[in-house]
Amino acid sequence: MHARILATAAVAALLAGCTAMLPRGSTDAPSPFPTFKDAQEAAEKIVPFKTPSSELSKLGFDAVHGRNVTVIPYPDIVARLAPYSGVPLDQLDPGIRTCILAKTACRGYVFRFAKEDRSREGGFWADFLNVTRETHVRGWWFEALVVVNDGTVLFRNVSGQPHVERLVRERNPLGPFQPAGEGAGAVLLR
Repeated sequence: MHARILATAAVAALLAGCTAMLPRGSTDAPSPFPTFKDAQEAAEKIVPFKTPSSELSKLGFDAVHGRNVTVIPYPDIVARLAPYSGVPLDQLDPGIRTCILAKTACRGYVFRFAKEDRSREGGFWADFLNVTRETHVRGWWFEALVVVNDGTVLFRNVSGQPHVERLVRERNPLGPFQPAGEGAGAVLLR
């Protein structure tokens, strides 16, 4: 009797088409900042030619022990910040100009922080049988480029997307047989 009640409850839950049974996920690029705005405000405190590189970690941009930081070597810094050799040196940003003159003593760091949540929406059976899948993606991402030489920040630039929101729809008319149909089509086209 107890097993029958348990089985009936399980079947009823499956037949309900409950979205709570659909997969959910998230992607985090660990960040000292809970929001895009917090990251942006911290980056604005980095002042070229004034902020010592030793202060970066206190602001949340730790180039030594931080996560999600990419070290940019001198040739790549020049390629990013002065891509056109026809632009005279005196027309470049003072920080970029100082970096170019410092050559390999100049270092660049790209800090990338992000938070993205994914949730499946729609009916359970359509998703489970791979007929229709809808995934709602929400979040933000932030990137800061900081160029340093001789213990001082020379240049900083930020980019990002404060509000990421998109709906990813997948439709498979063959449902669970779709991969087999695609594989057979590839064999026939050879």
